[in-house]
Amino acid sequence: MMLVEETSVPPGALPVAAFKEHLRLGSGFTEDSLQDGLLESFLQAAMSAVEARTCKVLIERAYAWTLYGWRDGAAQALPVAPVSAVTDIGLTDAQGSEVVVAASAYQLVKDTHHPRVRGVSNSLPQVPENGSVTLRFVAGFGAAWSDVPADLQQAVFLLAAHFYEFRQETTLSEGCMPFGVTSLLERYRPLRMGLGAVQ
Repeated sequence: MMLVEETSVPPGALPVAAFKEHLRLGSGFTEDSLQDGLLESFLQAAMSAVEARTCKVLIERAYAWTLYGWRDGAAQALPVAPVSAVTDIGLTDAQGSEVVVAASAYQLVKDTHHPRVRGVSNSLPQVPENGSVTLRFVAGFGAAWSDVPADLQQAVFLLAAHFYEFRQETTLSEGCMPFGVTSLLERYRPLRMGLGAVQ
C-alpha cells in the first residue's frame, strides 16, 4: 500500500507569528522576518513528527491511498484521521485502466481515531485481480491552525522550540521527543488491537 499527500500545508497556514511569541523572540525590528523560513521549517518538521506519532492530520489536505486488496471486504479503515470526505474510489486493473466507483456504492464512517469506508450493500467493490484500488480523501482538523486542538498546537510548539534550541545538535539524546510533548500526544495515539488486548 502507498499513501501519497496530494496537497501540502500552505505556508500562510503556519502559525509563524504565534511561534515567535512562544519563543519570546524580539519584535519591532527591521529584521523581524529574517528567521521566518527557518521557523517555518521547524514548524513543518514538528507537525510531521506529531502527525506520524498520532496518525492525525493537523491542517487539512488531500491524500491518495493505494491498496492491492481490502483488509475487510465490508469496510476498510483509513490510515489517518480525522477524514472529512472521500472524494472518489478508483479500481485499476492489471493493464492500468481505472474505473471510478459510484459514490452511491460506499459511505464514509467518520470517527475521531478510526474513520473507515463502508460498502452500502455490506460489501466494498471487488478489487481487480492483480490490480489495485485508490481511495482519495480529505483529512485534517480544518484548513486553519485555529482548527487544530489546543493540546496538539502546544505539542507542535514545544517540539518546534526543541528543534530550534538544539538545531546545532546531532546526538540522539538531544534529538529525542521531549516528555512534555509525548504526554500531550498520548490521548491521540491510536489504539492497536492484538491477540485480544490493547497494545
